Amino acid sequence: MGDKASPLPGIMMALGAFALFSAHDVAIKLLGGNGYAVFQIVFFSVLFSFPLAVVMLLRDDFEGNLKPRHPWWTALRTVSAVITGMTIFYAFTVLPLAQTYAIIFASPLIITILSIPVLGEKVRLMRWAAVIVGLIGVMIVLRPGSVELGIGHAAALTGAFFSSLASVIVRKIGREERAAVLMLYPMVANFVVMGALMPLVYRPMPVEDLGLWVLVAAGAFIASLMMIQAYRRADAVLVAPMQYSQIIWAALYGWLFFGETIDGGTAIGASVIIASGLFIVFREGRGNSATTPVLRTRSRAETGTNLRIGPMLTRAERDAHAVPPPATATRD
Repeated sequence: MGDKASPLPGIMMALGAFALFSAHDVAIKLLGGNGYAVFQIVFFSVLFSFPLAVVMLLRDDFEGNLKPRHPWWTALRTVSAVITGMTIFYAFTVLPLAQTYAIIFASPLIITILSIPVLGEKVRLMRWAAVIVGLIGVMIVLRPGSVELGIGHAAALTGAFFSSLASVIVRKIGREERAAVLMLYPMVANFVVMGALMPLVYRPMPVEDLGLWVLVAAGAFIASLMMIQAYRRADAVLVAPMQYSQIIWAALYGWLFFGETIDGGTAIGASVIIASGLFIVFREGRGNSATTPVLRTRSRAETGTNLRIGPMLTRAERDAHAVPPPATATRD
């Protein structure tokens, strides 16, 4: 997977990638603030991402077709990605950035729980304790009873759950499915479903708003490429925690573009969630997990709107562990 003698370049690439991902989320929030429904935002995000996805997938020389080897798992993952795209995009449009991130950061906790039935993972006392502490952090962010909870909060929680489910499924079937299947099915499903719903809410788009959609697609594509290089230059246990840098960008972007500030409850709750997530990451990195489900989720929530780096890296891992060809064969 590349020379990892110096992890600093990989770490810096990951930090840069998450800064771009956060800019992507700012664009989503701006589009929502301009009055576009989530169906339209998701649809055009997928539409502008398709050409970039095709260019990337043309490099996939893996023999086979687009028929999944695990159709039921692929279908469940595809449905999960579509739900994640709708709910997380909606949450970004109606909640403060930092609050949305804090809730989404609960994904490692949910992945840890889901890995038990899906992957057969054994979760011992220390990781269970981290999960419980992290869920307490989520409750601190939400503060039921003292803060009016709305559809946006429910959407963020729903997105965190289904994103986690999609990630665990990739961990289960990723070594056997083509990267093209894992990446294209959610995008095509989003295109079809959102395209069918969009006439109900369609709003004409001026050029400046189209520019925001281009920013969404291009930013996610470049960030994904940077994440691939980050994982090739540094160990997952060093790269994965960089996702929490998004809370810093949320504070900065939220203040600059939307006049948002991070309240005390969100700050404390996010700190607890991040601490528990980091504990799980480092426990897996020390070999305290057979399947390392959190470390191998790679990066962002699976929204089905752009390229995902997980399938591509899983393919690279599979090739690295493949049986060497006969001595007479040639290899790139």
